[in-house]
Amino acid sequence: MSRTEPASTTRAKSARRPQRRCLASGQTQPVDGMVRFVVDADGQLVSDVAERLPGRGFWLSADRDMVKRACEKKLFARAVRTRLQVPDDLADRLEGLLVRHCVGLIGLARRAGQVAAGFEKAREWVRSDRVGVLFAASDGSLGGRRKLEHLLRDTPVVDVLTSEELGAALGRERVVHVAVASGGLAKRLTREAARLSGFRKVEKCRGAVSVPGHAA
Repeated sequence: MSRTEPASTTRAKSARRPQRRCLASGQTQPVDGMVRFVVDADGQLVSDVAERLPGRGFWLSADRDMVKRACEKKLFARAVRTRLQVPDDLADRLEGLLVRHCVGLIGLARRAGQVAAGFEKAREWVRSDRVGVLFAASDGSLGGRRKLEHLLRDTPVVDVLTSEELGAALGRERVVHVAVASGGLAKRLTREAARLSGFRKVEKCRGAVSVPGHAA
């Protein structure tokens, strides 16, 4: 599997991705690093994590500080030019939605036979060059993660989920290492993990995909 691409190819792909303007920062950026919101029939703001709800969308960078700024400055109400009900804990709710989205996708990958759970199985997949993204529990041992990182090249390694959350995705109590096979689900999970990282200030692992506008 090719793990690196020429800079010209990367720029071309970035240019083809849809871009939207962040309501809080005013910057235009790829939607891969953003979250969409819509207003429902009752005048309440709804987080559209899956980007499927009908209606006019409002976009924010996937970052807790951007959500906080939008709420404090009432930017959503200004955008729709009407009174709007926005929950005070919007950032926390959004974090929970993104966690459930990631957990659901990992469960989907498991049912498709695209997951190797546990250190030994994950290491076997890494050595056979099958891994598209590696999840290492944020509360897991650094030693095991570093051993796997040493075997990887440019495969993303992310630590935005706890061992309990990874376990929930696989029907277990706790799991520390989860390898997802290369392919569409791995790409989707890499994006969702990057968005979630904007709401969970955890250590950035080598190879982790950063969200545009976040500190590296």
